[in-house]
Amino acid sequence: MNNFSKIQMGVDYYPEHWDPSLWEQDIMKMKEVGVKIVRVGEFAWSRFEPEEGKFHFEWLDRALDLFHQQGIQIVIGTPTHTPPRWLTAKCPDILPIQANGQTYHAGVRGHRCFNSTSLEAYGSRIIEELTLHYKNHPAVIGWQTDNEFSLVYCHCEACNIRFREWLQLKYGSLEQLNQEWGTVVWSGEYNDWSLVTTPYGGSPHQNPSYQLDFYRFQSTSVQQYQQTQIDIIRRNCPVHFITHNFHSYPQKLDLYPIGEPLDVAAFDYYPNTSPDKTTTGPYSGALSLDVTRGIKRRNFWIMEQLSGPPGGWGPMWRTPYPGFIRAYIWQTIARGADTVVQFRWRSATMGAEQFWHGLIDHSNVTGRRFEEFTQVCKEVNTLSYLLEGTSVRNEVAILFSHDQLVALDIQPQVEGMNYYENIKQWHRALTKLGIGTDVINWTERLDGYKIVIAPSLYLMDTTIANRLEEFASAGGTLIITHRSGVKNLNNICLMEPLPGMLSHCTGVHVKEYDPIANDNHHIITTDERTFSTTQWCDILHPTTAEIVASYHDDFYAGQAAITVNSFGQGKVYYLGTHPEESYMKSLLHELVVDQKILHFTELPEGVQISVRVQESQTYFFLLNLSRETRMINLEHSYKSVLYDGVIHEGTLTLEPYGVDICIIWR
Repeated sequence: MNNFSKIQMGVDYYPEHWDPSLWEQDIMKMKEVGVKIVRVGEFAWSRFEPEEGKFHFEWLDRALDLFHQQGIQIVIGTPTHTPPRWLTAKCPDILPIQANGQTYHAGVRGHRCFNSTSLEAYGSRIIEELTLHYKNHPAVIGWQTDNEFSLVYCHCEACNIRFREWLQLKYGSLEQLNQEWGTVVWSGEYNDWSLVTTPYGGSPHQNPSYQLDFYRFQSTSVQQYQQTQIDIIRRNCPVHFITHNFHSYPQKLDLYPIGEPLDVAAFDYYPNTSPDKTTTGPYSGALSLDVTRGIKRRNFWIMEQLSGPPGGWGPMWRTPYPGFIRAYIWQTIARGADTVVQFRWRSATMGAEQFWHGLIDHSNVTGRRFEEFTQVCKEVNTLSYLLEGTSVRNEVAILFSHDQLVALDIQPQVEGMNYYENIKQWHRALTKLGIGTDVINWTERLDGYKIVIAPSLYLMDTTIANRLEEFASAGGTLIITHRSGVKNLNNICLMEPLPGMLSHCTGVHVKEYDPIANDNHHIITTDERTFSTTQWCDILHPTTAEIVASYHDDFYAGQAAITVNSFGQGKVYYLGTHPEESYMKSLLHELVVDQKILHFTELPEGVQISVRVQESQTYFFLLNLSRETRMINLEHSYKSVLYDGVIHEGTLTLEPYGVDICIIWR
């Protein structure tokens, strides 16, 4: 079960897309360049079962035998993301029904309702056959469930029935449901369970409690759908690991319960190649990787990574700049990826993703991108013995909540305020200071952290409030931001001064607020520095807190904007407004210095430093994720493990998309 922890490179390969005469030369070429792992099968249901009950695995047997001969290991994807046409024709209940009553037809992928009993039956059967057939194949080490889970917003009869069952289990009675949802508003009360349906078309401004529960139900549906697959794999292939390839954050699915039964989380990573994204893309990508690591709170896999310009779903992106592919592979490893699998070996010659380029172009002639991949494979294979067993260990965490994300999307608070984008800005400030950061589920315990950032805890309950108080009381530093403590977990506003249940630990009350949207306001700190702010202004009344910054504008000029409250052995900051990045960096720098947390000041734009550790050694990954040469000021002497022990002192120059991996020399 520990195969998934090796440091290794891989590719996605689809034998069914290519003439068998190409297989052996492809696989031998993979062996030659240093590929150790290949994913197959996640879209191949029609080849596995071309007719009902007639299973054909011989084609994949031949391919897997060739992989095994070259010492390459295999992860098989369960093919339920693409039910075959014969099945959807026989069992149309598999196809999702949209809110307007139209059917989501087959033809691309993802055309399946998670609550379809037919899909459960036929999907379980194909997985049963696959796992029994490959449980003893020497090349197979693991399984990927389905592919890139996302919401399909199905409104079929099965979804309606299961939604009612889910609500009955949660609330027990219609009386309780009516009370918890506040359905008395606009005469929305239910007097019979048959009246409770999924949100059909019409006004988008439905009851927010109802909408939040529908999103929760859909996440639960995906969780249960996946669990059926996991149970079969565990029973038939107990020594194989199980993963799933999450993608495209933020997801409205609750990642954490879906990830809980997996052995390892995986992510499909496509960093943007556009030159105008070079100042934001590396930081957005860093957050995505940290979110993935936080799903299981341990190292993860990349199951798909960009290998060339994407296209097919839309116009093609720019081709990756020289060094881009290599630098972003090392970024993923630096942030906890143990295996990086490139999508794909060769660009498809047919189908909708013909121009979603792989490592090899349609010409089948290897070029610059392939040579860059070959270089990384050599580097990873050379250093794997050093890096195996290392992990990312941080003392700073950002709390991420699926419920906050969805609730704030259902009822946007003000123009310009976006829950995930705000997290992104805090994370970017941390990354620019070289501060390693975990992004974890907001319900997790906080042991081991010194600083916790909790943006916009819009929904709140006493369990979370008490956990945050315990963290601060024990000596932690907690940062809470505007729009916190507004509602209970059922999306009902609380009749108490903001920030509600967090008023005790923050030591403030909100007297009034001003949704300033994209207007620029300013705050002045107690040491007379001025910073701009946007989105929101909570006008604060400190009870036990001290003022850190006051407003400079509007009718509330001079009143408290940011406070800090001593709470037990720790401190709680409350930010009633959304300050510019320079303020975030200033505050965070002050806090990490006080808490003696590893950080790096004055990192150039696009430069990231990440750390992986083991008991006896710490490895520093220095990455220039920009098109410009950058220089890093070094506080220590470093010895490169990537470049044969070269010693760096004073400064280190990194060429565009340059990388180094070092240990402290002295």
